[in-house]
Amino acid sequence: MKKILVVTGGAGFVGSNLIEFLIKKTTYKIISLDNYSSGSKKNHIKSKRVKYINGDTKDINKKLSRYHSKIKTVFHFGEFSRIYQSFIQMNKCFQSNTIGTNAVFDFCLNNNIRLIYSATSASLGNKGRDKNLSPYAFTKSKNIEFLENLKKWFNFKYNVIFFYNVYGPKQISQGEMATVIGIFEDHYSKGKPLPVVKPGTQSRRFTHIQDTIEICFKAWKSTKYYNYSVSNKESFSILQVAKMFKSKIKFLPNRKGERFASALTTMSLSNKVYKCFGKTRLKNYIENFLRKKSNNAQIKL
Repeated sequence: MKKILVVTGGAGFVGSNLIEFLIKKTTYKIISLDNYSSGSKKNHIKSKRVKYINGDTKDINKKLSRYHSKIKTVFHFGEFSRIYQSFIQMNKCFQSNTIGTNAVFDFCLNNNIRLIYSATSASLGNKGRDKNLSPYAFTKSKNIEFLENLKKWFNFKYNVIFFYNVYGPKQISQGEMATVIGIFEDHYSKGKPLPVVKPGTQSRRFTHIQDTIEICFKAWKSTKYYNYSVSNKESFSILQVAKMFKSKIKFLPNRKGERFASALTTMSLSNKVYKCFGKTRLKNYIENFLRKKSNNAQIKL
């Protein structure tokens, strides 16, 4: 009987939250495969049921060879995941999202392991034409095409989850892999102006991490190989979000690959796509963040 779940990127933002959720909701043993390029040992979940392996996804066959017959599912969340940075580190992006991900697909296909793959809304804007807007969007959209062909050629079993600007506990708040909300929280906490890339009217749908992993879990529990998009019904411009923090704002120059709209998935996929919407409202989340900061400041006084 297969009793192991694998989470690539298990020491990262989404992966570590998923592992914590799986520990609570299942009895499976869990293996994290992470190269710690953006993940952190601070995100490790303290449980005897979790094993952390340091390694690249391109080496997944070697790293997990002793476990392959016991693995039920691979949650593949360990990829390069930033748009603008993919121009600067294009080789790193392709190494992770093309070579590494193809190795994961091959490992799952050859060992009859179910795959749950995290896709991105970055390739969905402008009626699908944004799929070539950046090296990151390009690699992710090509991986979806590859999965569709693997299904046609080999009846490969997989689910795709489309993520939309995920935020919440354990998000990256500093450095080149930081998230928008993480950056805003960090700058607010340090009394620095919030950086907004011009023109600031770019719209996004922000989804809380809890809502995101619950849909990942729902997909895994289902016996149907549907695809899911998990977003929020509310869409905000980056400038609107910055203003919610009631802080000073600093505009940054335009950047390559910048999307101007966050579109819901209408891609033609062989698997049915279920559109799911998170319960957590970004405005409420930010209000709670500001309230906690205010309360902590009063305690220090």
